[in-house]
Order: sequence, then C-alpha cells, then structure tokens
Amino acid sequence: MIVGILAPPSIRATAVANGRIAFGLTRRALILLIVGTAWLVPGFFFHYFAWGVFAWDLSVLLLALLDGLQLPAASSITVSRSWLSAPSLDNRTEVELSIAHHGRSVLLCTVSDDLPPGLLETPEILAFRAYPNLSAHARYSFTARARGYQSAGRVFLRYKSIAGLVERWAVADLTQSVLSYPAIRASENQPLFLARMRQLENQRRKQQQRGLGRDFDSLRDYREGDDLRDICWTAAARRGTLVSKQYQIEKSQPVWILVDAGRLLQARVGNYTKLDYATTTALAMAQLALVSGDRAGLLAYGREVQQRIAPARGRSHLRQIMEGLAQVKGESGDADHLRAALTLSRLQPRRSLILWLTDLADTAMRPEVVDGASHLMRRHLVLFVAVRQRDLVELAASRPRNAAQMFQAAAAQELVMRREVLLARMRERGALTLESSPAEMTSDVLNRYLEIKERALL
Repeated sequence: MIVGILAPPSIRATAVANGRIAFGLTRRALILLIVGTAWLVPGFFFHYFAWGVFAWDLSVLLLALLDGLQLPAASSITVSRSWLSAPSLDNRTEVELSIAHHGRSVLLCTVSDDLPPGLLETPEILAFRAYPNLSAHARYSFTARARGYQSAGRVFLRYKSIAGLVERWAVADLTQSVLSYPAIRASENQPLFLARMRQLENQRRKQQQRGLGRDFDSLRDYREGDDLRDICWTAAARRGTLVSKQYQIEKSQPVWILVDAGRLLQARVGNYTKLDYATTTALAMAQLALVSGDRAGLLAYGREVQQRIAPARGRSHLRQIMEGLAQVKGESGDADHLRAALTLSRLQPRRSLILWLTDLADTAMRPEVVDGASHLMRRHLVLFVAVRQRDLVELAASRPRNAAQMFQAAAAQELVMRREVLLARMRERGALTLESSPAEMTSDVLNRYLEIKERALL
C-alpha cells in the first residue's frame, strides 16, 4: 500500500542514563522494608527484638545492591523505533519499538514513547521482557490528530531484573521529523474505489469516439465538409491527395486543485478542521485524476501561496501532492483569493478544470472569492466547492419557540439564502457549484468530476 511506502524511516540509538542518579528501589523493595517494621511489635515488650528491624532492612538493602549490580549499564542497551505505516488522518498508524541488550540477565522493561500531541494525545506505555543478545519487540497503534511535520521525541526506559528490587532509568534519543498526511481513502468500501471503476468504464467508452476533442488519432482521406484547418498538408504532399486529421477526446487534461487555507476553513467539525476535510478531498481528487489519465496540479494558499505543484502524472507526482497537502497550514487571517486566481492564470494559460475548495464569507458584501472565480471562468471550467455549515442549515429549518429563537432562525435563513443566491449567480456565469458537508464532500466531488468527464464538459 502507498501508506507503507510513505512510512518514516526506522531509527536506532544507544540508551544513556536518565539523570545523575539513574536508579532507585522498586515497589517490591519498599514493601519488604515496610514488612521489617513488624519486628517492632515484639520489640515493644522485649527490646532486643527491635534489632530485628535493622537486620531485616540491612538484608533487603544488601540484596537490592546485589540485584542492582547485575543490571546492565544503559550504554549496553539499544532501542529502535520502526514505523509500519505512515501517519495520516482517519487511519491507524502502527509503530514497533525494539530493545536489545548485552547483559547476562533477563530484563523486565517498561517503555514510554514520547510522541507529539498532533500524533498521540497520551503517551503509550509498553511492558515486555528482553532476553540477553536477543531483540524484544512491542507494538502500539494510534490515529494522527493533525497534519504536517511532527517531531517524534525520545524513548524513556525503565528496566529491572526478575528479582525486581532495583530498577534503572535510561533514555534513548530517537528524535526524528515525521510527516503526517491527510486521510488516505484506499479501501474497496470507500467512494474513491467505486469512483475509479466508474471513471475507467467511462474513459473506455469515450476512447472509441472519434471526431471529438483535439487529440490526434489517425489520418483519413479528405471528405467534403471537413475543416480546412484539419488538413495534413505534409501527408497530402506525399500522397498527392488531400488527407484530413482525425481527432479523439482528450485523454490527458490538466486538473488544478485550489485549496483555501484561510480563516474560514479553520472551523472545527468533530475532531478535524474544515481544512483537514478539504485536503482529504483534494488528495482523493488527485488520485482519481491521475488514474483517469489526467494531469493533476495543486495550489494551496492563504495570504501567500503555500504550495504550488505544476500538473503532471505518475506515482512520484502523487507523492509530491500528498506531501504538499500534508504541509498546508491553516491561517488566522482571510485568504487572498484574487492573488491565487491571478497566480493560477499565469501558471495555466490553457483551458483546464479547476477544483476550488473554499467557503463563502457571511458578509453583506460580495465575497472576494466570487470575483476570483469569475476571473478564472473566462478561460477555465471552474468547479466551485463550498463547505456547507450544517448547524446553520439546521438552525434555519428549525421552528422557533420564543422571540430569541425567531430572530436567530431569521438570521440563519438570510445567510442560507445569501449563499444560495451567490452560488446561483456563479452558475449563471458558467461555473459548476457544489455545496457539501465536510463528511460527504469527498464522494460528492468525485461524482461531480465523473459527470464532467462523462459529459465532456472540459
């Protein structure tokens, strides 16, 4: 799977003592010392029994000293961290920790892996047994909570012998930078798989159509009514008769994905932000476009352009898009939509499909993103996707029970109506619009893309 290919590299380090005094008595040793105070009961009546407390505790401490001397030094322990899958939203990531030592006794180890809150909210504590000159392994899994580069920290180790009177404390520096990706929908039960199948079937049917599009297919004899621009004069000169070019529907078209990383997409829906859902949709769209034979490009922006990837094809290009989407950061200010539109117009002068993942500001003035889309619609086919605010729609459809709820419902209805009017005006100008909830946005966008391919709108 591609998730395994994107997994961070394994890392290994030798442990060192965790502090100047990197050892201590265990709970078992402390309990034994407390048990020694039982000698005080007969000592209350016969004072010479009180010496039993000192003899008992001294014996326990001597045994603890011998037990501690048998424990290997921290420098003889090697700790490694292996990533069995790449961290991504909505997907379980599995990590394996390994310990090897060159001591002479069996160690009972307790390990804590220090991962950042963006990956793991609560550190995972693992317990396992390590034999001499053999590697001991333990695994745990988690679901990433944020995208982007995360700094995985050190691994803290506490180990003791089977006697368990003394334990040592060590730490291994396994600090590494880990990239967390958007949600990768690759299961057969996900809409992406069904969308791929539908797209492949539609593409095979369209490849049989000739005379449409501008991709060269073959040559044939000139027929009355053929466009003079389609005549191949070099072939006509060789054959001595007019020859026309025959075209087919384009199999490779540029598809640009615009991702708005501004303030409007920082609202949280469940555990993730709207921007997280937008990056998931963008990744699914890029996968489907590349499978369909199109060339996918990415432009993520806030006040400035954050990620810019020119359209291309191939597995390495998909990985580049995944890494770009993983590094898109949400901004607290409004995004500069006009700058993004002008940048895309300069990068893509020829007609293409533009998927714009954004939202509409709830203001009395016309949102700037509408002007940016209008600028792109002069040359490109724009699929404008606005994130639906479900709570706003539910509030507008609710039945008020008092005056306060009535004013709230009226305000919500006005905002919903304004959004519908803006999207309707964009459709009148030639744009394709879609308003979808975050949970359904991926499947809705992929289905709309299939409709565009099926109807040859581009």
